[in-house]
This record gives sequence, C-alpha cells and structure tokens, in this order.
Amino acid sequence: MCTGANYKTKNHYFGRNFDYELSYHERVCITPRNYEFKFRIIDDIKTHHAIIGIAAGIDAYPLYYDACNEKGLAIAGLNFEGNAVYLDEKEGMDNITPFEFIPYVLSKATNVDDVKKLLENVNLVNINFSEDLPLSPLHWLISDKNKSIVVEPLEDGLKVYDNPVGVLTNNPTFDIQLFNLNNYRSLSVKTPDNTFASNLDLAAYSRGMGAMGLPGDLSSMSRFAKVAFTKENSYSGDGEAESVSQFFHILASVEQQNGCTFIDEPDLYEYTIYSSCYNTNESILYYRTYNNSQINAVKLKSENLDSNDLICYDLINEEQFNFIN
Repeated sequence: MCTGANYKTKNHYFGRNFDYELSYHERVCITPRNYEFKFRIIDDIKTHHAIIGIAAGIDAYPLYYDACNEKGLAIAGLNFEGNAVYLDEKEGMDNITPFEFIPYVLSKATNVDDVKKLLENVNLVNINFSEDLPLSPLHWLISDKNKSIVVEPLEDGLKVYDNPVGVLTNNPTFDIQLFNLNNYRSLSVKTPDNTFASNLDLAAYSRGMGAMGLPGDLSSMSRFAKVAFTKENSYSGDGEAESVSQFFHILASVEQQNGCTFIDEPDLYEYTIYSSCYNTNESILYYRTYNNSQINAVKLKSENLDSNDLICYDLINEEQFNFIN
C-alpha cells in the first residue's frame, strides 16, 4: 500500500511513500529527451520531455513507480488491488499498457489539462511486462503546480477525478475516500470548546485535542484521512530546505514501520521502502529510504538531457550517521 501527496510553498512539491513487502532494487532513473520509448501497441516515441523518477531496477526499461518531467508534471502509481480493471485492445484508441502509462503521459503532457485531453483516447490494456512480471493493479495521482487529478481504471474505462485535497492512498475508490472526509469535519488544530454538556466543567488537559478522532491505523482509508489533515494544515516557510523537510514530515505521518503490517504471502511485513519528494519547479528528486533517513537529491537538469541513454543511480540504503564528537 502507498500514500501520495502534494505540498505547495514558493514551489510545488509532489511525492509518495512506497509501501510494500518486497524491494525490486529501486533506483533513480533519468530518461533524456532522445531515449526511445518503445510501446507494445502504439507507435514508439523517439523524442519527448526529459523525465526523472524512481523505477524498478530489474530491466533496462524504466518501470517508473513515480516520476516528474522537466515541465513540472508529476505522477505516482499506487496499488489499487481488487478495483483496477485492464481491458482488451480497442480499435481507434491509444492502447497503452499500465507499465507504459507514466512514460506515455510524461512524454507528451506538460500539465494536468494536457493529461485530461490525452486520457480521452487512452485505453489501458491487459498486457503483462513479461511472464515473470505480471501487471500490478494501479491507480494514479497526477499533479502540476496548480491542479491534481486521480485516474482509476474501472470496468467501464478510465475514471478521472479532480482532486481538491491533493492526496491519494489505495482502496476504496477515490470518490468514497473523499466523501469519507466528511466524518472528520469537526477536527481542528485548535483546542476545542467544551460542547459536551453546559453543566460539566470538562478540561482541555492536553495540547492537540482538536484532532481527537483522527485515525492513526495503517489502513488505506485511515491513511487518506490522516495525510489529508496533516497536509491541509501543514506549515513551513518558503525556503527549499524547510519545504522539503516539511514534505517528508507529511509523508512520515503515515509511514509504515516494518513489523506492523503482516502479509500472509509471502510471509513478510509491509513497510515504507522509500519516500520521494519532487520539487516540480526545479526538477529535483529528493528521497530517503527505510534504512537511510538522510535526504538524498538528484537534479534532472545536471545531466545531459539530449542523450539517448538512460541515466540511473542506485538508491542509497545504508544509514549514514553524522558524528559530531
């Protein structure tokens, strides 16, 4: 399971927690403008916007989990098990496999409005990447500095939701998740008034009581409510360091600790393998991993973006301590 979010100060920040029980050797992957994207059905794309993101390190093809292009458009794919439906090829449509979806959108679009137009003719088809790597059931959080949407593949095709809170978790569908926030409309960052009974003198014995009732478990419905409350009320200055730090604190409010979510098969625990943060204005990817809490950064614009070859950096997973004496 996973959590995606947006945050805006002077710049726009986008990212996610990648929660899973297995790592696929994740790496930072930069796709220059002249790297040729090959597609299973539609025509290949030979030139496109440059892209930076985190991808599985199991094939030369950039299997992006989340990414941002040089125009400031960002996408994250999140687990949508039990709801995602991929269809057969349809004549007259742009038939895209789910693992091609992020490269396709980020190659062509510059903002959310462009994405909406592209999606009018997109059909997500049920074609596995390989025999050993079947498709994952996914839905996507897509954002630019001004707008955010959620794209969900359902039985009757793609459903596109405007996303006023700029967050996403997993199940159920986004419309239900958004409606569920009505159950928490009384929460506040301020100390609440005593409205229980006028004849009872009930004390506010602790700070933070305005948020009593905010869920703290690790289910996707609860994480949605908690990260939405945290993000909507989050505060920092406009500087890069404090903005990035605050974004990671937003994601940390719903991170999963190893040992707290047991998966029957393959008899492992789900945990937050990595957290990412994109400054979409500057095309910078920040990340930290479960075993390395230091924030590392990769700049898209520091590379040769007119190259034909992928540029990849393994995630730094070892903890790094700063001894001061």
